[in-house]
Amino acid sequence: MDFIDTHTHLFSSKFEGDNEAAVKRAIESGVSKMFLPNIDMESITPMLDLAAAFPKNCFPTIGLHPCDVKEDYKTVLTNMKALISKHKFYAIGETGLDLYWDKESLPLQIESLKIQIGWAKELDLPIIIHARDSYEELFEIFDELNDEKLTGVFHCFTGSQEQAEHIIAYGGFSLGVGGVITFKNSGLASTIMNIDLCHLVLETDSPYLSPHPNRGKRNESSYLHHIANKLAEVTGNTIEEISKITTKNAMKLYKF
Repeated sequence: MDFIDTHTHLFSSKFEGDNEAAVKRAIESGVSKMFLPNIDMESITPMLDLAAAFPKNCFPTIGLHPCDVKEDYKTVLTNMKALISKHKFYAIGETGLDLYWDKESLPLQIESLKIQIGWAKELDLPIIIHARDSYEELFEIFDELNDEKLTGVFHCFTGSQEQAEHIIAYGGFSLGVGGVITFKNSGLASTIMNIDLCHLVLETDSPYLSPHPNRGKRNESSYLHHIANKLAEVTGNTIEEISKITTKNAMKLYKF
């Protein structure tokens, strides 16, 4: 069986000295491809270094995380955009809106997101959306800007059935299912069980949101099988079907 981790920060400093070993553990566990969403300017070099060390397994993206949007965001985005002609990136992001940590920066986050949506359309790349406490604010933006050129993923989906259907109605977006589906009281499983598998991709968001039974520990891509097994249980599919369908979905998402 083949699995794809569509969202993992294995280049994070939390893996310092261990990131290549973490990639190898993932490969040994059946995760053949890992997509590495960028966060800020500082994360670009370690991300590209890891991708260069594993060119058949690790694939970088480029973008500015909403939690890293500061007053100088336009300068940061200009510097990021300049790198796109020099390196191969597979998506724009991780971008989006985060109203959990900082509501005051919302206007800047919105402008940063809109710029990156423009990149995604211009470059024909999928966009990776971070949506923490911000689905309705994101819908205002995407209801206006979505078109046939825009594709991507709402990563770490934790919304309601209605919010899932709103995203699916855009036509080009997948829902990223991560460790939260394994959390006993999250309620996510009851939402996901009503969504067709053709709309879902697997992710770990490592080093964050480690799935049960590793909750509270540093997450890594080799733990993806816990998420896949839970998704199989929730949807009544075999693990082989989960592997086949989510891998197909991920390849379509990242235009492989």
